[in-house]
Amino acid sequence: MGTSAQLTELTRNGSVNLAFASPGHLADTVPETGLFNLHFLLPEEQEPARRLLEAPAFISAFEPAYHNAGLQLLGFVPEGWMTWTANNPLRTPADFQGLRFRTMTSETAAEAFRSYGADPVQTPFAQVYSDLQLGNIDGQSNPVFAIEEMGFHEVQNVMTMARASRFIASVVANEDWFAGLPSQERKWLEETIAQLSEEAWTLQEDLNKERLETILEQGGIRVVRLTETEREAFRDASLPARQRFIELTGEKGQALIQRATSIAGD
Repeated sequence: MGTSAQLTELTRNGSVNLAFASPGHLADTVPETGLFNLHFLLPEEQEPARRLLEAPAFISAFEPAYHNAGLQLLGFVPEGWMTWTANNPLRTPADFQGLRFRTMTSETAAEAFRSYGADPVQTPFAQVYSDLQLGNIDGQSNPVFAIEEMGFHEVQNVMTMARASRFIASVVANEDWFAGLPSQERKWLEETIAQLSEEAWTLQEDLNKERLETILEQGGIRVVRLTETEREAFRDASLPARQRFIELTGEKGQALIQRATSIAGD
């Protein structure tokens, strides 16, 4: 039905009632969602991350920003760790220097990789395969299941698993449509989304594991898993992106970072 940005607009204008909205694009109009584009910020362990994303107070903190964009936020759904692909291992920030790296459209998505020295290129998702194949871009980042489905592993040599960020989608509704639902139906919808968000943790883990096995069976691509020392170097290099996020979101963004990091430290 179009790009992620177009699908969000269709939801906003009422052509679509419900949709998944990616912060990689949504942060253009809801800057606070850029939090999910930052690296090494959300809790690394699954249970603390789950508690954070399912916490009513955390979800409520985003609702005014979604409302200002004409959307009703219903919840957050994880889709897996973002995995970097390129034709060489990406073990240090220096490996990103001058790399034409595909990112989603938001400033925070681009800034996350610019902090490592990459040259972010905002390429439509459907065009990524051909641009990788033709050498118009040098790398990209997506959950493993998306890499396998889109065949990116066919035109890249190395998958680097840094566990720097998860792909977090938000479930949104058209505000007028949602407000017009009978109260019982709104309750059913909210309960269903909450259940979906909970079950998604297991579903995405199984799906990404299955698709990684498929990729490895096909061969032709090397998988690199960063050590903790290597990850620490990226963590340090990622900090300027947080400052850019705060510049875009002000005190609200600062409060979201504090909430996320306090959970991470539990």
